Amino acid sequence: MAQRILGLIPARGGSQGVPRKNVRLVGGAPLVCWTWIAAQAVPAIERLVVSTDDPEVASLARAAGIDVPFIRPPCLSLDTVSAFAVVEHALGWLEKAEGYRPDVVLWLQPTSPLRTAQDIQAAIALLERSSAFSVVSVCEAEHHPFWTFSMSADGVLRLLMDQGKSSTRRQELPRAYRVNGAIYLARRDVLLEQQTFDLEPSLGYVMPAERSIDVDSPWDLYLADLVLKDRAASSPADGTQCRK
Repeated sequence: MAQRILGLIPARGGSQGVPRKNVRLVGGAPLVCWTWIAAQAVPAIERLVVSTDDPEVASLARAAGIDVPFIRPPCLSLDTVSAFAVVEHALGWLEKAEGYRPDVVLWLQPTSPLRTAQDIQAAIALLERSSAFSVVSVCEAEHHPFWTFSMSADGVLRLLMDQGKSSTRRQELPRAYRVNGAIYLARRDVLLEQQTFDLEPSLGYVMPAERSIDVDSPWDLYLADLVLKDRAASSPADGTQCRK
């Protein structure tokens, strides 16, 4: 039997690094729109929900046909609130108010506007054909951890990992990956039990660097805008459903 997958898009109104980040124009459309455009094209997602505290985000979502069944309480919209707390609230609200209980939770942050429907579908397929508890998207690390340093107060550099001392050529290094923030997928019951997407066993879905921008600064926003404008030049229909 097919698993019931809830796609959950967290999109609060506030942001420290980039004010009003989720509604800033990127590639001609508000940042948050690119995530639901990709998610709407994935048939495996049974239900797609936006969790927000912000009236503008809620209005944008509803105009695009995205479900906003509740407004997130202010206490769950602070910078210090964990992702799990937002997931727990959404799952609790949906079950109590509507009796809706998915098997799998798909967490899609708006700060990854370059992920595609194909990325999401592939991550879902990876979970479905495995016994893993979760799938998390990753990309190859731009700077290998073996060659990263700490710096003392007087400016002295020290390798963070001793393995770097014996590795003089990039080709000799083992591949290293970092979480890119684009896709978090977890089995609901295990997620609620362990209260984290960092579950074991967990599988990594590898994405290329060019789709792994995580918008956390004005520079990230600028880069994402360039890429999306380039995409739009080749596919003019992309994003038209929520362009301003």
